[in-house]
Amino acid sequence: MVDAITDKNFDEETKNGVVLTDFWATWCGPCKMQSPVVDELAKERQDVKFTKMDVDQNQDTAKALGIMAIPTLLVKKDGKIVDRITGYTPKAKLDQILNQYTD
Repeated sequence: MVDAITDKNFDEETKNGVVLTDFWATWCGPCKMQSPVVDELAKERQDVKFTKMDVDQNQDTAKALGIMAIPTLLVKKDGKIVDRITGYTPKAKLDQILNQYTD
């Protein structure tokens, strides 16, 4: 499952373990392609928490993190940003990236 998060709960929701956050917007074509990939991985991987944040409704976090293009996928491990992927990323590549941060 992919949890929708907001500016208010971003830090709390992403502080433990490996967390991937999909920064997206409803009008973004590549975001619409990325979303099913993230959903699939969320069903397959129990070792990663998957979240998503609408940048139009949650501008403070996106601004604070310097997210200038979407989709941007942010990977945090124990609250620290360990990877940032901008643009559409195929499932196999994203899975490979996540494997670097899980045990």
